[in-house]
Amino acid sequence: MEYRKTITLKDGRTCILRNGTEKDGKAVLDNFILTHEQTDNLLSYPDESDITVEREAQFLKSRTESASEIEILAEVDGIVVGLAGIDQVGSKYKVCHRADFGISVDKTYWGFGIGRALMEACIECAKKARYEQIELNVVAENSRAIDMYEKAGFIEFGRNPRGFKSRLSGYQELVYMRLEL
Repeated sequence: MEYRKTITLKDGRTCILRNGTEKDGKAVLDNFILTHEQTDNLLSYPDESDITVEREAQFLKSRTESASEIEILAEVDGIVVGLAGIDQVGSKYKVCHRADFGISVDKTYWGFGIGRALMEACIECAKKARYEQIELNVVAENSRAIDMYEKAGFIEFGRNPRGFKSRLSGYQELVYMRLEL
């Protein structure tokens, strides 16, 4: 799936939102590692990743060629500062109406509207792909993210008090949220 949009950030800078392509493998992998070092709210730690530049490039190529899945990157001044994507929950009839949503933004760029823009881009792409629902899970202490999701219409549908086991803080509660499209 392809996507491209230019937005103006809260500080007046320009940000390009676009689908990642094969040539973006290294920049996307570098951003993935950086964002996973900066916060304890994401699924994994950088040292748990076995992704190579080549594998990331192939992943991005497959998402560009997909009619139902996408990886969108946010670029400011030619630097990848955020990533978001939608993945089909499964191919079986009973779950193919659902998309899983994930997002990360370089902490240096928090508060400029990039996260919201990436989320809105993914919602737009999910509608284009004819999904009926987008789902995510978020660490309960991540109130900024929860607030952003709620403002977009996501609703909570459950919690897992031991959803993540953090190296830093022990168990983290996960909030399960969904948005009907």
